[in-house]
Order: sequence, then structure tokens, then C-alpha cells
Amino acid sequence: FRGERFAVSLSTPHFLHIKGVEVNAGQTAAFHCTVNGRPQSNLLLYLQGMGGRQAAVRETKAVNARRYVASFDVENTTKGDSGRYRCIAQSERGVGVSSYADLTVKQPPVPIAPPQLTAVGATYLWIQLNANSINGDGPIIEREVEYRTMAGMLIDTTPVDKPTHKIGHLDPDTEYEISVLLTRPLDGGTGNPGPPLRARTKCADPMHGPRRLEVVDIQSKQVTLRWEPFGYNVTRCHSYNLTVQYHYRPAGAPVKEEVVYDSLSTLPQHAVRNLPPFTNVSLRLVLSNPEGRRESQELLVLTDEDVPGAVPLDSVLGSSYEQQISLSWREPLQTYGVIRQYEISYKALSSFDTEFDLSNQSGKVFKPANETSHVFTGLYPGSTYSFTIKASTVKGFGPPVITQFTTKISAPLMPAYDQESPLNQTDSTVTVLLKPAQSRGAPVSKYQVVVEEERPRRQRRGSAEILRCYPVPIHFQNASVLSSQYYFSAELPVGELRAPTPFCIGDNRTYSGYWNAPLLPHKSYAIYYQAVSTANGETKIDCVRVATKGAATRKPEPEQEKQSDHTVKIAGAIAGILLFIIIFLGVILLMKKRRRSESLQRGGGQEAVKLAKKRKETLSSRQEMTLMVNNSQHATMVDTHSHTLNGRTVSSPSSFTLKTNTISTTVPNSYYPDDSHTMTSETSSLVQSHYKQRESEREAPPYQTGQLHPAIRVADLLQHITQMKCAEGYGFKEEYESFFEGQSAPWDSAKKDENRMKNRYGNIIACEIETKATVACSGTHSHTSQ
Repeated sequence: FRGERFAVSLSTPHFLHIKGVEVNAGQTAAFHCTVNGRPQSNLLLYLQGMGGRQAAVRETKAVNARRYVASFDVENTTKGDSGRYRCIAQSERGVGVSSYADLTVKQPPVPIAPPQLTAVGATYLWIQLNANSINGDGPIIEREVEYRTMAGMLIDTTPVDKPTHKIGHLDPDTEYEISVLLTRPLDGGTGNPGPPLRARTKCADPMHGPRRLEVVDIQSKQVTLRWEPFGYNVTRCHSYNLTVQYHYRPAGAPVKEEVVYDSLSTLPQHAVRNLPPFTNVSLRLVLSNPEGRRESQELLVLTDEDVPGAVPLDSVLGSSYEQQISLSWREPLQTYGVIRQYEISYKALSSFDTEFDLSNQSGKVFKPANETSHVFTGLYPGSTYSFTIKASTVKGFGPPVITQFTTKISAPLMPAYDQESPLNQTDSTVTVLLKPAQSRGAPVSKYQVVVEEERPRRQRRGSAEILRCYPVPIHFQNASVLSSQYYFSAELPVGELRAPTPFCIGDNRTYSGYWNAPLLPHKSYAIYYQAVSTANGETKIDCVRVATKGAATRKPEPEQEKQSDHTVKIAGAIAGILLFIIIFLGVILLMKKRRRSESLQRGGGQEAVKLAKKRKETLSSRQEMTLMVNNSQHATMVDTHSHTLNGRTVSSPSSFTLKTNTISTTVPNSYYPDDSHTMTSETSSLVQSHYKQRESEREAPPYQTGQLHPAIRVADLLQHITQMKCAEGYGFKEEYESFFEGQSAPWDSAKKDENRMKNRYGNIIACEIETKATVACSGTHSHTSQ
């Protein structure tokens, strides 16, 4: 090499020998080169590979005096370092080269897929290695399982000699990474861990329930609990629930649950809300996770008192009177403690009496817990009161309940009449001073004047007389029909009695439909004055006697009694009785005749001869009567009364008319002036049949049974009786005997009826017979039709 520059003087080793090496990737390849000769300081010895990789001598070791071994290290070998290597010795004298030796670098095996999870427990995991497919070089001489937590802390590496493996002694509810390691021969033959399997163990049952449960605060609707804190070693699961279970005593109330929280807290306490006040509550804490649950001991707590609930509205009952209201109620359904007292306040809202002052009608009472009723006195009649009821405990009053009740109205307060002396008095009138009454609970709606005939009608207790008023109004015209001792003579509106006003009883005028009839001189009367209040469906009356009229000593004149109700009663009764007797007598006589004719046919000739002789003897007297009746074509008895009502003249409802061909009567159905009822009975056909019978039986006696006879005037009645007595024929005796057994004669019946009526007019028929006069002797206006 340009001699002047290099002077090579070689003492070249004559022998260099190197052996091949096999290593795993990442490991150091150690080459040993045997050199003949002695180590020299000027000898450069190195390892050179075909790929350009070089390595210096690490150490030399003499074998003998003429041979030594040089060692070379190829560090951190990779798959790319594989190839041929030779040992080179270089000195000033020359270069010596050994033969080539092969360097084989193997890749440690690594599983392609992660292991498979076959079973999971709280403290174990079952896996399948799944290591048949690998990256790297074999053969595999060892398998290992490596697992660590997700935090990266290695827990253990376990050799495995089976395809499946159980990893035990794990923590519950913990996630692990599991990998498989494979190893081939030579140092460094263990490959990297394969793809990891991530798996979490299950939760385990909690070790125990919450401990040291205690109450730190009690309120009426809230209880605060506290317990000993616990961690993962108790819960054995990172996710858990802590629940409060509670139910109300006595048993049977539903169990309620309330979740406290599902994670750890620095302050282990919880407030249970919405509890019922003053109630025994059983509480229990429950620790639970997906795998199990543990309960604490039961804790019994009584919540604090609270204000009570409202008194049930449907339990509030009230009984109303004129000046008081009785109130009752029940205790609240939810007392929420011990009831101490009730507060009842009242206030007047309105009154039917518009003049009543409501401002001072209010108040408040307190009742102990054992009293649930109260009587409110001193109230005003006819007024509506509002009542508010509240119950209280030590915490205060509960919500109120409001209801209303109305007192009953009272009768008006009549003015005082110290003496029953009228202002003025005549035989038929009494003048009194009517004073306005004082309303009590409802305004006076009307005033009434009542006239009562003084007869024993009131019971006496000791010396005090019980005065009862007159709630049923009776007109003067109806007093006789209803057998009433009293009648209303006037009804006056309130506006006419704002101040004391004189009033005349018996002035023959009409007041609000009531006839103020004249008083009868021969009777005693008590005059009553009453006030009426009506409101809220109630009617109250108070009355006072204002005057007394004594009876006159002399007998009443007919003109003074023509308006009397007894006239109406007697006239109507006589008209009805006479009509009934005439019709009934005609029927009886007709039946009697038929019986006699049959008896004559059966009885033989002797009785017929006697009857014919008797008829002949009375023929003359009958002819005289017939002539008398024909001269008087019709006879009429009239009893007429008239008086002034409501501004017009109304005939008294008592009239009776009898004619030869027609019998008619008018009987009153109502005794009010505007009401009338007429009943007409036509008997012309009966009378015509009577005359036909007389034509066919001219020899028959004049008063044969079964026939109707013309009416006899009252004026001719005495003469008629005399003729019948003189004629020894058919008369009153035969007519009396013609009635059925037990039936009295028509005049006897009338006599009994008139005696029973006991009216002030006496016996009209008897009066007619005694005086031989017309009906006018009875004290009424009558006339006889000629």
C-alpha cells in the first residue's frame, strides 16, 4: 500500500477459529474465537458480521502458551442481526481472518389472542389460555398466566400446565387484566405477555349490616339517623344501596322504604321526612348490593307532637232553639298528639229581624279535651251564627272548621194590657186600643183580632190561666159548621199598626177577607189580639186578651140576630131534612100501597069491605082538602138572611122551596160569602104518576101509603090537623104506623135534630103551631106565598 506510507511487518496468526451462536432476540450473542499465538498489545481483534455489525473483544483467556480464546458480545440482538460472523485479528504485520460462523436470533413466542373467560365468581375467574396461535418462534416449553389490577399493580404470575386455569383469591367487585406468557428454550425465551383479558369479579355478600344505629334528632315529621361508617371491606362491592325501612305502629301499617344513598359519605347520617306526628315508627337500615343484603337492628322512635288535624265537619251537629244553640263535635281524626283543649268562636252573620244589631253578637269559649259539646245561650232569635272550631295540642291549634246554624224565631212580644176595659162598648160592638207588638227574631207580618164566645175552654193549673193563641184562622161563617167557639173578626197589615190605633169589634166590615160581624148582646165574648211572625218556614204567634164583653140580661130582638150563624145552620138543616123526608115518605107510601093491595087479595072480602067503608067516610074531608090545595097553587117557605160582605149583599145560604110539580132545595157547601152550591131534585115524574093513580083509584083514601101529596101551607097546618082529626080516616097515626120498624116520623126526627142543635132561635115548627102564624115568629124575615 504505497510502501513509503505503511510499513507492514506481519507476524500473522496462522489460525483463527469461531463457532456459530443461537440466541433469542434481545439477548446478547457471545462469540468465542480461538487464536493461535500469544496475545499482543499491538494486535487488534474484533468480530465482524456480514450485516456490518461489529463487536470488540470483551475478554481474552489463554488456553496454553501458544493459544488463547477471545470472547465477543453482540448485545440486544434482533431478528435482523442473524447472519454470518467472523473473527478478524489485525496487527502491524498483517490481518488474520477466521472462518464464518452463523448467528441465529429467535423471536420469543407471544399469543395472538387473549385468553377466554369461562366463569366468574366473587373471588375467582376461570379462563382458557387460548395460546395455540402465536407470534415468534417455538418450541414452547412453558406457559404462565399473569394478572394484575386495572391500576397496573402486578399481583401474580402463575405457571400453567393445562389449557384452562382458575385464578383465585381475588377481591370482589374488582376488574383485572389477565395475560398469557409463553417461553421457548435458551435465555430470554419468554415472550411478552399476550393480549390481556379484562374481567371483573362479582360482588360478595356484605360482611354485616350497619352498626351503631342511633337517633340524633326527632321532630314532629322528621327523624335523623346516624350509624357507623363502613367501607369496601364491609360492603364487598363498590356499588351498594343503603335503604331505610320503616313502618308505623301499631302493626298493620304499610312498610315504606327510602333510599339513603348509594355511595360512601363523609357523614354517615340521614333524615327520614314526611313522618306522621306523634306516632311510633319502627326504623331499620338495610345494606344491599347485587349479591346480597344485611340489615341493622330495629330502632323504635316516637315522633314529636304537632298541631292536630281539623275537626270532622260532618261530626259537627247543632240543635237550634230560640235563644240558644247546642253544638257537639268529635275530636280530629288525626290528633297528632294529646288534645289539650278546643276553641269555639261564634259570630252573628245575619238576622231575619232587620232592626237587630249584630255587632255585639260574638264570643269565644274554650273547652277541655274531654268535653266535645257546648250550649251557647243568650243568642238572638231568628239569627244565623257562624261557629269556628279548632283543636290544640302543645304545638298549637290545628286548622279550623266553620259551620253555620240559625236560631228559631220567637213569637212577637205583645204589649201589656193591665185592665181588660175597652175604650167603648155597645150591645153589638167593642172598641179597643191595638198597640204594635215588638218583634223578636223576625218582623211582625200581620195582626189578628179574635172573638171567642166565653165558654170553658182552657184548663187551669192552680190559679194561673194557660193562654194559648189561635193558629188556625176561622171565618165567622165557618164557626158554626166547625163547632168553633172563636172566629177571626179582622186581620190587619203591619203598616196600619205602627202606633196605637183604636179598633171597633163588630163594625160589620170586612178586613182582609174576615167579616167583623156584630156581636150578639145576649152572649159573653172575650176579645183577643195577636201578632204573627213568619220566617224560615216558621210561624210564631203571641196573643193577649184586650177586652171582655158581658152578656145582656134581656132577650135578644129578632132584628139583632138576623146575621147569626145559627140561622144559617137551622135553615140549612131544615131544608135538607124536609127534602129527605118528602122523598123518603113517597117511597115508603108506594111500598105500603103495594103491600096492602097484595094483602087485600089474600085476606078475603071482610078486610076489603072495612077498607072501602073507611075510604068512603073520609071522602068528603079529602075533597075539601083538594079544593083548598088547588086554590093555593104553590106553597113556599123561605128563610132569608142578607148581610153586607166585601161591599155587596149576599143572601144567606139557607133557602127551601117546595112546589106541586117540582121539589128543589139549595144547601150551602161553604159558608164563605162567595161560595154557593145548589142541589135540585126533580120529582115531577113521581107526582104525575101519583095523579094518574088517583084517576084510576078514585075510591082510594086521600093519604094512601106510597103516594106524594100536595104541600100544606104553614098557615093552614092547624086547620089541616083539625080536619084530619074530625075525619076518622087516614091521619097522623096511620102515617106514623106506615114507617118501618125503628124509624121515627119525619117531624119526630126534625124535633130531635132541633133539640140537639140547641140554637138561640128555638123550635121553628113548634113556634108556628103555637102562634098559628108564619115562620116570621122565629126571629127571621119570612113571608108566605099565597
